[in-house]
Amino acid sequence: GVDGYWCLGDLAAIGYDPVGVLERVTSLPNACFIRGNTDRYLVTGELPWIPLDEAIEDPASARVFVQIARSFSWTMGAVTSAGWLPWFRDLPLEQRFTLPDGSRVLLVHAAPGADDGRGIEINTSDEKLFELVCDSDADLILVGHTHLPFERKAGSVRVVNPGSVSNPFPPDLRAVYAVLEADDHSCSVHHRRVEYDREA
Repeated sequence: GVDGYWCLGDLAAIGYDPVGVLERVTSLPNACFIRGNTDRYLVTGELPWIPLDEAIEDPASARVFVQIARSFSWTMGAVTSAGWLPWFRDLPLEQRFTLPDGSRVLLVHAAPGADDGRGIEINTSDEKLFELVCDSDADLILVGHTHLPFERKAGSVRVVNPGSVSNPFPPDLRAVYAVLEADDHSCSVHHRRVEYDREA
């Protein structure tokens, strides 16, 4: 029953069927996508979470590094062989919209102008949050990256993280997303959670 879908990045890096996911989300009506850090990694081959030198010196880090490298290599092969790599390459860093009431919306992954790094987190200080959004030319910023749903205010700017549909953080492992309702007078955001078969 929604008019469109805004997907805030990290579209296919984890999971056994990245091509199936891409086919499904891109078939949604009026779907809009931006680039997340993992989408960029698929194009560039970057694996910046654990420096290789650190991984070599610590067996536990080395194991994680190898798992991440294997996962991204497999996913990169899957999306490349299915012809999706150019689609990832063309994803924009951000998108802008104007709602019927005139509210300016900015879609980003980590923070305005960034798809990686610490970005905007649930516990970002008020001062840092204001610094990150004060020059955004937006009234509402929708942000992903941390997978944790939250809503914050920085001056007149409202910042909302809708969470993650396929990779939510414990303890609540239900899919989490948000519905934006907008009319000529106002806009509101409602967080939703839905059970799904994680084992499957």
